[in-house]
Amino acid sequence: MQLLGVHHVSLNVDDLEAATAFYRDILGLEVLDRPDAEISVAGTWLGLPDGRELHLLRAEVAKNTGHHFAFEVEDVEQVVTELAEHGVITRNVGVMEGICLQTFCTDPSGNLVEFNQRI
Repeated sequence: MQLLGVHHVSLNVDDLEAATAFYRDILGLEVLDRPDAEISVAGTWLGLPDGRELHLLRAEVAKNTGHHFAFEVEDVEQVVTELAEHGVITRNVGVMEGICLQTFCTDPSGNLVEFNQRI
C-alpha cells in the first residue's frame, strides 16, 4: 500500500451555515460542488489552496475533546491579527523550539483549529 497524502478532513458542525461562513468568509476557503449522490447528511465541501478539501457535516458535536487539525501558514502572527479583525479569539502564540509557532481558535461549532508556522 502506498498512501499519497490526506485527501480531505471531515468535521461535524452543529450549525452548518455559521461554520460555512467561518471557513469561507474568514479563512477564505472556496465552496466546492458537492455531488448529489445519496448523501443523507447536510454538508458543505470546501477547497484548500493545495487542492485538498475540508468537508463540513451537520451533526452533533462533542465539545472540547482536544481533537483538532492544523492549517499550515506562512505567518502565524498575521493570522492572529486577521482573525481578531473578525472577532475570533486565538490562544497566545506558542513556540515548539526548532519545529513551529502555533496558535489555536475554535470554529462556530467548537471544533479546535490550529494554525501552524514551520520554523
